[in-house]
Amino acid sequence: MSLFIRSRRLPDATEGGADRDGDPAAPEEAVGSTPDATPPGWFGWRRRWPRTARGVTVGTTVLAGALVLAALLLPNRVERVGPVAFLRLPAEGILLAALLLALPPRFRRITAVVAGVLLGLLTVLKVVDMGFYQVLARPFDLVLDWILLDDAADFVRESFGRGGQVLAVIGVIVLFLAVLVLMTLATVRLTGLMVRHRPVATRTTLVLGVVWITCVTLGVQNSGVPVAARSNADMLGNRVEQVRAGLRDARVFEKQAAVDAFAKTPPDQLLTGLRGKDVLFTFIESYGRVAIDDPAMAEPVDAALRDGTRRLEDAGFASRSGWLTSPVTGAGSWLAHSTFLSGLWIKNQQRYRSLTTSDRMTLTNYFRKTGDWRTVGIVPGVRRAWPEGEFFGLDHIYDSEHLGYRGPYFSWTPVPDQFSLEAFERLEHGRKDREPIMAEIILASSHNPWSPIARMIDWDDLGDGSVFHGIKKEGTDPKEVWKDPDRVRTEYRRAIEYSLRSLTEWVQRYGDEDTVLVFLGDHQPVPTVTAGDTGKDVPVTIVAKDPKVLDRVAGWGWTDGLKPAPDAPRWGMDKFRDRFMTAYGPRGEDAAAP
Repeated sequence: MSLFIRSRRLPDATEGGADRDGDPAAPEEAVGSTPDATPPGWFGWRRRWPRTARGVTVGTTVLAGALVLAALLLPNRVERVGPVAFLRLPAEGILLAALLLALPPRFRRITAVVAGVLLGLLTVLKVVDMGFYQVLARPFDLVLDWILLDDAADFVRESFGRGGQVLAVIGVIVLFLAVLVLMTLATVRLTGLMVRHRPVATRTTLVLGVVWITCVTLGVQNSGVPVAARSNADMLGNRVEQVRAGLRDARVFEKQAAVDAFAKTPPDQLLTGLRGKDVLFTFIESYGRVAIDDPAMAEPVDAALRDGTRRLEDAGFASRSGWLTSPVTGAGSWLAHSTFLSGLWIKNQQRYRSLTTSDRMTLTNYFRKTGDWRTVGIVPGVRRAWPEGEFFGLDHIYDSEHLGYRGPYFSWTPVPDQFSLEAFERLEHGRKDREPIMAEIILASSHNPWSPIARMIDWDDLGDGSVFHGIKKEGTDPKEVWKDPDRVRTEYRRAIEYSLRSLTEWVQRYGDEDTVLVFLGDHQPVPTVTAGDTGKDVPVTIVAKDPKVLDRVAGWGWTDGLKPAPDAPRWGMDKFRDRFMTAYGPRGEDAAAP
């Protein structure tokens, strides 16, 4: 009898699937043993409902396998996600399985946990990449892009309120932890399954390895996608190279920033062709080439540009337009602004930090250096301390809190463009007995998400902006708009039209013989609007009433009017500063002479 009892208790020694070395797998003989060997589960439910328990076990294992396979095969771009992407053989999974089978129990458990965490982090990185490709048309930079997460949180707050921001942040944290935990548990579970069925797992891994090598050798594809996948290794290799390139880029940029053709030019020889003029550099948020070239938007935007050209001509102004290539697309306005003003290619946050902590002279700095202009900034998108303002050479900065606006935000946009321009007139341009002004003006109404947007009203009715409360209520709901890409594109186009109308009406209403306006887009909009267009071109226009101003840029070959021709000259945005300063310096006067 005692022998019988001991034999009945032997399976309990490996209950839960642990061997004497602490391996999570029990000997194969334990598989299919008596029900008494089955772990009881909570409150003994496994023993009471064995068929249900077996179904849960099988289902959980299948889910674990699907989770790990999805992590290995998930692309990092939304447009590549589809059935074909998951019908591949991941090299990393085959190698990981072989490694886990070869390791002794203690190291196997550690490796399984580490591999699960790394797979979780890889999955999170891929999802973040998807978001960056959707907004910036590029992957997440592991070194330089962390600051953008704070900007993303601010964007959510302005679009959906403080409550929406808090919920979004909590949701992201919970999802991040859940992915790490679930991926780790899934990897450990599959490791235990392989060890319990070691012969089968070994043969399967060997066969899959041979199949993978064969597919690579023969170039086997499914709908144009290679069956033998090694995308994770390639992706991680690219990230390592990205980090190395970032470190090298810091040294390259330092050398580039040290070269400035105008650094030794005396103040009285700077910008001589603009003395006595009010020079306004105006950025229209997200005003990209797609607004002009895309067939779905071209006709109404073209009508707005023709109308603006006519309005300006009726007021005595002429204009010339061309193209600039921005260093960014989708977002990153400050990188484009600093590229335009500094004459350096500011393509990432590292370069921006290096620039704004250097003594590099920007276009606005050179205006201030002459001593003949008061330099001001109208920056309604700035809602907190902006120490970089001093670097850019601005004597005074008017942010969203200092424009006198008492109306509502329009999603991210703190102040409608029409009010920002009227505030500039009231605070600076319209003052009597003032010195000439050089102004940097940011028009933010065309900033993503383009819903709701303001509309034009009589300039005399603007008041303190309270009138916009009613206008906002008439607008669209961003949550509804962003369910439909076509509606997003429509609202984007309407926002661009509003910004253009605000600016051209302001010039028509308040411009004079001494007004010189340079306005441009800072970057293309997000891929939802560009619909696959990866170009980074933006329009740029110079407007002036004094013909001598435009005579100086006659050699640029720009198009008459507010709309640049498709074949109009296209420069890198970093080239504008030096060409502008040359055209309006002493040498430009010689070039403009008949």
